[in-house]
Amino acid sequence: MDLRRLFSRVKSKKKALSEEGVEELRLAFKARYHSFKLLLSANNRALEIMAGMEEALRGTQPFGMTFVFSRCTEVGTNVWRIIRHLDELAPGKYGALYEQFKEIQRGINPFIEHKSALKEGPLVIPLESVDIGMTDQVGSKVANVAEIKNRLLLKVPDGFSITAHAFRTFMAHNDLQTEIDRQLQAADTDRLDEIYRLSSSIQQLTIGSSLPAELEEAILEQYSYLEGSAGKGVTVAMRSSALGEDMAGTSFAGQYRSELNVSREHLIHAYKEVVASKYSLQAMTYRLNRGIRDEDVAMCVGCMRMVDAVSGGVTYSRNPVDIGDDAVIINAVWGLPKSVVDGSSAPDLFTVSRSDPMRILHKEIATKEEKFVCYPDEGICRMDEVAEKGDLPSLTDGQALEIARIAVELESFYGAPQDIEWALESDGSIFVLQCRPLQRRERLGASGLTREWENGRGGILLKGGVTAGPGAASGPVFILKKEMDALRFPEGAVLVTAQSLPRWAPLLDRAAAVVTEQGSVAGHLANVAREFRVPALFGVKGATGFLKDRQVVTVH
Repeated sequence: MDLRRLFSRVKSKKKALSEEGVEELRLAFKARYHSFKLLLSANNRALEIMAGMEEALRGTQPFGMTFVFSRCTEVGTNVWRIIRHLDELAPGKYGALYEQFKEIQRGINPFIEHKSALKEGPLVIPLESVDIGMTDQVGSKVANVAEIKNRLLLKVPDGFSITAHAFRTFMAHNDLQTEIDRQLQAADTDRLDEIYRLSSSIQQLTIGSSLPAELEEAILEQYSYLEGSAGKGVTVAMRSSALGEDMAGTSFAGQYRSELNVSREHLIHAYKEVVASKYSLQAMTYRLNRGIRDEDVAMCVGCMRMVDAVSGGVTYSRNPVDIGDDAVIINAVWGLPKSVVDGSSAPDLFTVSRSDPMRILHKEIATKEEKFVCYPDEGICRMDEVAEKGDLPSLTDGQALEIARIAVELESFYGAPQDIEWALESDGSIFVLQCRPLQRRERLGASGLTREWENGRGGILLKGGVTAGPGAASGPVFILKKEMDALRFPEGAVLVTAQSLPRWAPLLDRAAAVVTEQGSVAGHLANVAREFRVPALFGVKGATGFLKDRQVVTVH
């Protein structure tokens, strides 16, 4: 009888717990587990930033004081996150760390406060006059291509930079920066819908503002000089070159705007469009996730002769998802390289060895149904590709080998693997349009998982595509069909969509994994996925039709 009463009491306690406390325990565990994941993420990011700063000291990449300011700020932001999440995991045990952190910040802040000296300099600088020491004036993107043009003597379109000083002059005009700061301070940046509203408001404000007369005159005068070398009525490509863009670890890939095939008449408006893209939804979210201050990002703009490309694409000097693979990877399409970088089309793939002589190891020729081309006067359009040409390779073997040779030369020059955008003109000339450090991640072995699931413990739902970001993760499916769907995207979901567009980048900090029906390893979204360590599988045919919302899947 005593034993029976004892077990009866234990049973009643278990019942009480299950009825009253299990849900509370479950929620507490979920919150602690979430804090633990965020703690690990902040710790990893802080270590990455410090490693990047050490790498910069070796001289393998261009940087200026803006780089130093922003990286110190970003390290501080992530260390503060580590302390906060430790406090959430064990309330009351780590409170003293806050005061210690403030003491460290008080020692660092005098050295990383925004310096007024950065505001000095010319409004525009011709590309042939730019060197790597001008990174704080023209941004890393323009500094890189200027080095390639002026030191390596590779083909880069003629052009000029509209500088950081020009940006600050524009922002100060009519006190535009004060209003932007007011809106940023008043917004709840933890809410995606609020950032969406803020982005729209600031971009409209920027585009609707006039340029100071001296800045407008300087841009048009420099364009006239460009006409002297490139021909009367030359059209230009206007590309973002923000401070901090195209650096190792913070590429900002696809987060800002480019305006292609722009005439003199629309030069000023196109400049404002690119400047306004500093406040695009994806760029603002990226900066918030990276702990980068708004005032540390001045929007410089590169303005270069438009290359009316026969074909174009992106080349990686090494495999971005397999550190053990040193082959050169070329993705190419007919027409402008835009459809490669925005993930809207399947490109041809050429894999080239680094041996002497180089040789093509592998080719995959895609069916290219569309291409981007320049209108005769201004602007670009997407047009259907005729079936006969769409199935042909967009590069000859000789052109692919020459592009691979250029990639190896650029890697040797910079001392690190490179991500290169290029265009091929009708006369066979290969132009380098952009060059930045390559984001690389190690591929995980998949054989064990595949064997286990194929032996009946799970079930392979879909196979194929290309690994754009290595890794494995699971979560409920969320099918993204239109831009407004992004506001409903839940934490920890698997993002499934038709195209790997850069506009989905703001969701990567919340996504467990990404699956798309189109896109390649060379697109902007693939770059950001690797940067954020999000597993990404692109080019999976039929994914949006086969998978269902809220269906729990594993992506490997």
